[in-house]
Amino acid sequence: MCRMILVIGKFNTVDIVKAMVAVACGETADHEGSFSEHPHGWGAVWRDMAAPSGLSVMRETKAAKVSLLASGLTSVKTDFLAIHIRRSMSTDTFGTKFTHPLQRPMEDWYFMHNGSQPTVHQLLGLPSSTFDSAEYFDYLVPGGTSSIDRAEALERLRKIPEPGSNSGNAFAIRPDCAYVIHWRSPSDTWPRYFTMHETVSTDCRIISSEIIPALAPVEKWTPLPPQSILEIPI
Repeated sequence: MCRMILVIGKFNTVDIVKAMVAVACGETADHEGSFSEHPHGWGAVWRDMAAPSGLSVMRETKAAKVSLLASGLTSVKTDFLAIHIRRSMSTDTFGTKFTHPLQRPMEDWYFMHNGSQPTVHQLLGLPSSTFDSAEYFDYLVPGGTSSIDRAEALERLRKIPEPGSNSGNAFAIRPDCAYVIHWRSPSDTWPRYFTMHETVSTDCRIISSEIIPALAPVEKWTPLPPQSILEIPI
């Protein structure tokens, strides 16, 4: 289970990084989940016109509370940033190759997921699940895809076998566009934990797994529409 944030517009990166350290430590938790801390590493992707693809990425398996502020991410100047902080539910899926954002070789897609999708492997014809977020990535954004058709993606989400999954919340990011997938599975029993929220100001738009008062007053945050996909040009 994880926490994510996506920010676009004018903002100070250090403010976003500090906010996500607080989230990782459970300081902003207000949900029915059985835990509040997310200590199993983090990853970030941001717009960087100096990078060959136009995006740069950073991944770290150390806890955000001990490594995120010291990572150098605070000095990045950008108008688009997404950060993922992780709580691994299994020791079998801990390490660099399991740290989001996920990326397939030779493709410009980056993928961040919050939730569990242990049944999606069935739709890929696999005998069992080895890493559900990667399988969900392959299912929702098939290899060779250049964009996400929202109607088609929502139909794919509705076909995920139940029971078992709880959330398909994800950021699917390309150099020119980011897609925010807000999907709570019918069998989800943690509706507050899996509700994403948004705050918009004149210069900046923020979408987050949690309301973060340090970034905007509580009353300025609104829940995203359920079972929806947003397309955000970068």
